[in-house]
Amino acid sequence: MNTETIDHTTLSRLAEAGAVRSTHIIGQTGGWGVLVKYGMTERTLAASRSHQVRIFRKFETLVTYLKSVGIAHFEVDAVNYDAAGMKLTRVRPDSSAAMTRAHEAAAYDKWFRAEIEAAIVEADDPNTKWVSNEDANKSWAKKRAELVKLAGSRA
Repeated sequence: MNTETIDHTTLSRLAEAGAVRSTHIIGQTGGWGVLVKYGMTERTLAASRSHQVRIFRKFETLVTYLKSVGIAHFEVDAVNYDAAGMKLTRVRPDSSAAMTRAHEAAAYDKWFRAEIEAAIVEADDPNTKWVSNEDANKSWAKKRAELVKLAGSRA
């Protein structure tokens, strides 16, 4: 297959404008690729995120995709198609790690928002006892002196 690629947006616009001369579905180990000819140019369909050649594992999915873009006529080359070489499941450790990070971030965000909400409720409560900055500084100075004394006795 050709190494130069075309993305979904460009393919959609070309199909909408009627500029696609021909579309070839090319079988290979692992699935089906798409080769698009427009004008004097020939490009392979690329995946949106990776910009690598997009491979459709199922022929039905590919046909549905092409029809949704506006391409209903295409040629199929199944000479190199090898269903036995297809993996039964996809292995995406990067997705697993990304989902773990997303869940951790969502849990932290939920906790943080709850803390902020509780602080706002407490601040709005007329029965809340406020401590002045001067009193807080005195309290921490006393606590700091105790800690320094404790650290000095252990050294």
